[in-house]
Amino acid sequence: MKKIIFQLMVHVFLVGLLGSWVLAGDKPRPGGTMIIARSADSTYLDPARFLDNESAMVIENIFDGLVRYANHSTAVEPALAEKWERSPDNLEWIFHLRSGVRFHDGSDFNARAVEFSFLRKIDPEHPYFSEDFQRMDTAWEVVSRVKALDEKTVRVTLNRPYAPFLDLLARHSSFIVSPLAVEKLGDEFYRHPVGTGPFVFQDWEQGKRITLSRNPDYWRGRPYLDQVVFLVMPDNRDRLLALKTGSVHCMDGINPEDVQDLTRRPDLELDYVTGLNVGYLAMNTSRHPWSNPLVRQAVNHSINKQALVRLLFRDLGEPARNPIPPTMWGYNHQIRDWEHDPEKAGLLLAQAGLEKGFATTIWTTRTARPYMPDPERTARVIQANLDVVGIRAEIRTFDWSEYLARLYNGEHDLALLGWIGTGDPDNFFYNLFDARNAVPPRASNISFFEDSRAQELMALAREDMDMEIRAGYYRELQEVIHRKAPWVPLAYARQVLARRSEARDIVYHPTGVHRYYQAWLDR
Repeated sequence: MKKIIFQLMVHVFLVGLLGSWVLAGDKPRPGGTMIIARSADSTYLDPARFLDNESAMVIENIFDGLVRYANHSTAVEPALAEKWERSPDNLEWIFHLRSGVRFHDGSDFNARAVEFSFLRKIDPEHPYFSEDFQRMDTAWEVVSRVKALDEKTVRVTLNRPYAPFLDLLARHSSFIVSPLAVEKLGDEFYRHPVGTGPFVFQDWEQGKRITLSRNPDYWRGRPYLDQVVFLVMPDNRDRLLALKTGSVHCMDGINPEDVQDLTRRPDLELDYVTGLNVGYLAMNTSRHPWSNPLVRQAVNHSINKQALVRLLFRDLGEPARNPIPPTMWGYNHQIRDWEHDPEKAGLLLAQAGLEKGFATTIWTTRTARPYMPDPERTARVIQANLDVVGIRAEIRTFDWSEYLARLYNGEHDLALLGWIGTGDPDNFFYNLFDARNAVPPRASNISFFEDSRAQELMALAREDMDMEIRAGYYRELQEVIHRKAPWVPLAYARQVLARRSEARDIVYHPTGVHRYYQAWLDR
């Protein structure tokens, strides 16, 4: 009996010891460098200047805003501002700032820094104002004044009520920069960014890598990682091989056909998130024949969207019929998608006087995107669909940064792109369809769509503080856009991050960025 009791005691001791080892393995450990492989480099690391998700991915980890999105949703929560209130007429917002926060250059974060960061975006009299900043996020036109009331209080005055104002402040374009660094670096600030975030910019080998190092004085506490490296590897297969061999810790831009293989490997994990995104084919309505709605409707009938999504997205996407994803409030479920009908497309082209067809171009990029895993193959499928109805489309392919610059300048006929939005429909509709965003060379509305009723509905939805009323405006707006057909909405994609099992607690946010503040390596 004593022997049995002794054996049981030893067993309990060993189980307890093993359990403690398991728990210890789950406890975050400081140190190490996490390497992220991605398909393209950033363009600008300045919150006021960028207009692409590859830049936002890095900006997210260098800077903070007054408010931020919660880790796994678009609910807005305090960040550099601890609390706020607004006036009864919804025109004045008072923000009370967090104490004891410093920028990476050692200067103090205060109300002056907020005033400086915001005014450089909107005030032509500001010494560091740029028209590029003003065009980057034109939603900022609702802000008329920004005033530091004291060291820890700032007042923002709007020229009209703006329902998504907190959502605007949570975006990367509203993050706070170091006035001292901007004054020192001027136009070169985007190459040497300075914020208050969890990681400090270290260096940028353009086209190759960006390296960030831990901010030991971060106001939320020290990050675990010593460094984060964003490595540029344009080819999906190269990134996958690097992940499998352990030379990188995580990657995005996964080919859908590789998912099943990855799930069978015990050393790899897949993190899925329902993306706030849409991939689309834009038609440049400022050019002939795309100025004719009949031609645009014909293109919508030409494309076999169901087959395209099955082929290129597999289980990582679903066909799109509206410019916003179905998980977003205000989505119009009553709209019927354009059916794939080449015969009807031919009749519409004949009505437009183009019964013999015509030649055009489809522009695309070599860079995999969260909303489009293989843009070049997508272009080839669309090319084949259009050829059936007599539209002879030549494919032109560009590297990412040149591609965006040319699109925003309106040089294309047809172009593949997408949008990763925020929790408010205004972020999709205003950036992608408002006429004020159809001005080269910073036209985020790359279909150059202009419609008086659409403009009216967008304005009404922005100014009403009642979400139900706003949702009604957005449902009607989707009907207008569907009827005028400046796009072919292609797909809503599931976002996937592939990582090695030792890369822990990366936050893959619905807006498409990664947060590395709480990430660590289980070495």
